[in-house]
Amino acid sequence: MGPLAGLRVLDLSRLLPGPFATLVLADLGASVDKIEDPGAGDYLRAMPPLRGDTSSMFLALNRNKRSACLDLKTASGRAALLKLALRYDVLLEQFRPGVLDRLGLGHATLRQANPRLIVCALTGYGQDGPLAARAGHDLNYLARAGVLGMSGPAGAPPQVPGFQLADIGGGLWCVAGILAALHRRDAADARGAVGEGGVIDVSMVESSMAFAISGFGQLFGGRLAPRGDGPLTGGLALYGTYATRDGRFVSLGALEPKFWNAFCAGAGLQADMSALFPGPHQAVLKETLRTLFASRTRAEWEAFAQEHDCCLEPVLEPEELRGDDHLRARGAFFEIDSPWGCIEQMKTPLTQPGAEHAPPPRKGEHTDAILREAGIDDATIAAMKAEGAAR
Repeated sequence: MGPLAGLRVLDLSRLLPGPFATLVLADLGASVDKIEDPGAGDYLRAMPPLRGDTSSMFLALNRNKRSACLDLKTASGRAALLKLALRYDVLLEQFRPGVLDRLGLGHATLRQANPRLIVCALTGYGQDGPLAARAGHDLNYLARAGVLGMSGPAGAPPQVPGFQLADIGGGLWCVAGILAALHRRDAADARGAVGEGGVIDVSMVESSMAFAISGFGQLFGGRLAPRGDGPLTGGLALYGTYATRDGRFVSLGALEPKFWNAFCAGAGLQADMSALFPGPHQAVLKETLRTLFASRTRAEWEAFAQEHDCCLEPVLEPEELRGDDHLRARGAFFEIDSPWGCIEQMKTPLTQPGAEHAPPPRKGEHTDAILREAGIDDATIAAMKAEGAAR
């Protein structure tokens, strides 16, 4: 039993941001039911690489969830969703602002049906403002957030990140907002008042900005360094990545004097404290470190880091993670049985140790069960299926 056991979440989202949020909630014990359209369903299901007929990315994001298919463009599909909303604590949606209103399922309508319902709306630009209806993806949100503009290297276009910061960040802020709204509602119940839900407006642009709060703190003080030249964005030689003799890479993060001293003592360098401050001298030091790191293999630098406490780590390739001793000891990866065979999973920092996990759902696998739980009888379910409103 996870800490959120008994919490019921209705998930209307798809692809990455919303499903990541509900993955975290499901791992914490919440009951999560996905609502997919009867056609393509969650688009992520079809994105390669596939495990049989289903994306391995979908399988990684949707354990511990059930799936029902409803066509919200039909009257019976909309009526079914309103009945479902009566039974849930949280509804998470990822439509552009106005879409649910046009379907007759706007936030006010949902909360009128169930005043205790917490509606979490996750969008790129938020529920209002000039860009509210604009389409976008992770890279666009990072660009609009100014976060991409803080990334180096200087003199070149900012690099496309190797992961989806805005998507995952947006999902995490949804989790935080949902837990806060639940606490407020339950606190009202505890006082003997009527606990109400509410609407949480999460923008992926603003979610991205929150990750760069230290940079904005510098900006507010009028001292933000040029792109690629800040202490933590490429301006310091002792905080960067370097190639090794065997064509691999290591990261050095010796920001504090004790770590820089330890590195220099082990590597035979003179520990000059000017290395901790930006300036023209950093170019010479970077070249010195490039030459030094290129003189040994990555494995030799790993051995060096075992002996010297200096914030030096190898840059692991993704394929190496499953064999990493530390991550294996932490149980970062595990396997579960599923209709697709034994599938690999990665825990989140909040995944409960030793918990049993249900496999990801087939599209519409639980439609009948979810609708019945809402009080919809078998004859109505059959009629909805015949109409194409459910599957």
